[in-house]
Amino acid sequence: MSTEGSPQVQETPALQDRAAAGGVRRPQGGSMRALIARVLPRSYLIIVLALVVVAGTASSENFLTVFNIKNILITAAVVSVLAVGQFFVIVTGGIDLSVGSVVAFSTVLTAIFLREGLPTGPAMVLALLACALVGTFNGLIIVYAGITPFIATLATLSIVKGLSYIIQSGTLIEIKNQSFLNLFNVEIAGVPRPVLIFVVAMLIAAFVMKFTTFGRQLYAIGGNSEAARLSGLPVKRNLVAVYTVSGFLAGLAGLMLAAQLLQGSSLVGAGYELDSIAAVVVGGASLFGGTGDPISAVVGGLIIGTLLNIMNLLGVASETQLIIKGGVILIAVFFTTGAGLRTVRKLGALLRRPSPRTS
Repeated sequence: MSTEGSPQVQETPALQDRAAAGGVRRPQGGSMRALIARVLPRSYLIIVLALVVVAGTASSENFLTVFNIKNILITAAVVSVLAVGQFFVIVTGGIDLSVGSVVAFSTVLTAIFLREGLPTGPAMVLALLACALVGTFNGLIIVYAGITPFIATLATLSIVKGLSYIIQSGTLIEIKNQSFLNLFNVEIAGVPRPVLIFVVAMLIAAFVMKFTTFGRQLYAIGGNSEAARLSGLPVKRNLVAVYTVSGFLAGLAGLMLAAQLLQGSSLVGAGYELDSIAAVVVGGASLFGGTGDPISAVVGGLIIGTLLNIMNLLGVASETQLIIKGGVILIAVFFTTGAGLRTVRKLGALLRRPSPRTS
């Protein structure tokens, strides 16, 4: 294993334990039941999602229809892809605030390439490459310039948004290329392609995090980056890699959004960075790094998306929706930091404590 300024060493038992604590264990025995248990998201998330669905069914007769379910999934597809990329960053203890701007950047680049007559394949490849390079830039300035992820990606957010404005030249760029639109808007066996795309991205990420050395290294870096470095792990290389992945997936989300909106616009990415972070946090990952999994992050995004859909069906004002959404995020962070669980345990202990007897 190559290292950065450290002697070549093997993965230590301490780091293996850290990886296990983050939810990564090596497959043992080939048991299909054990394999499924390692891949499935956290059980409480499934329960919460089920309760939200029950609440939606009870509150509106239009909720549990094929059209509405497809609408929820298609709307959540962009955030889900972003959540997968954001998870790779957050599990290392970082954060990527630039993904919303990168989404808009991707739509603008794709629309321009297609308008200039570039074939669909090369147009998509060039847009994805440009977005991945934005992620690489984030990783390099964080690792080698020593700028904290929050400030570095906040600056990149502004830079990329400005570039999108300049390239767009103030007018929306309509997308008329039918082969590009069909690539993202048609259904396969009744399932919209954006749904298939986010499911594939989620499963690939889950495999990487659960069953590869790279995934175990990311958990170790998030748990204690200095210990990981001293143990010989390529911390700098991996950090650049995760920001590159985040940029690439933001570009992919931008392609999906461009096909949905039939245009490229520098205005469409606002708020997506917060939605992706919210999805990862509601999915149980800690902003301090070292915990969580991609499937739970996507389920967290589906929970938020379903709640918003229910409120739309009920005619809840957008301002009220923002308040409720913020409250959900606060509760999720409260519990994922451990403070919530400790509070619940204390309350449980107080309730179980026998009351003093009076003579």
